[in-house]
Amino acid sequence: MSSPDAPLDREAFVARLRAEGENRYHDRHPFHVRMHAGKLSRRQIQAWVENRFYYQTRIPIKDAIILSKSEDPAFRRVWMHRISDHDGKEEGLGGIAQWIRLAEGVGLDVDEVKRLTHVLPGVRFACDAYVTLVRERPLVEAVASSLTEFFSPDIMARRIVAWEQHYPWVDGDTLAYFRGRVTRAREDSREAIDYVLAHATTRAEQERCVDALIRKTEILWALLDAVDRAHPDT
Repeated sequence: MSSPDAPLDREAFVARLRAEGENRYHDRHPFHVRMHAGKLSRRQIQAWVENRFYYQTRIPIKDAIILSKSEDPAFRRVWMHRISDHDGKEEGLGGIAQWIRLAEGVGLDVDEVKRLTHVLPGVRFACDAYVTLVRERPLVEAVASSLTEFFSPDIMARRIVAWEQHYPWVDGDTLAYFRGRVTRAREDSREAIDYVLAHATTRAEQERCVDALIRKTEILWALLDAVDRAHPDT
């Protein structure tokens, strides 16, 4: 009989991460459930887009922090693409630019979105907490927090179908961010899980990685809580 302090084998560790993340992922949040069921108003969709934009702007910042924690050039070469994926290799490209086009496609004032004019305090707090988590945790735990990408491709694929079906007033061409993340998130999650499996070698380290993933799911949940409370169903 193995000791309760013995590290989980590879399959058991991955299964634990997947189970915790799947059970807590924000696709289960009531706001997301209503989104995919076509029950959100135009203003609720707009509120989600303009608030989620703040989260998008934090992603390259947290990835820059992760890079700064590593002494390994091989790791940095692998991870570095994440920043350009969001910031773009030049103006007008990348995930943030695609999100701005989404904001325009749902009828928002793009300048106000860029200025973060209507970002809710609760959303700021949640997204800044993600940056803080990555800054304060060891590298392997910071990487583990990104493993919500395990579940991102499925939710993106469902979101595209739901928006095309239920929100035809949204220009379909502006859904490029969602389409791109279906493939990109799968590749990103493979990179992250390979690193976590290689570097979380004790049971205590594995448990702290699980905790980092849980904290990330709570951050995404808190973001939706803030939007849902500020823009309730009418």
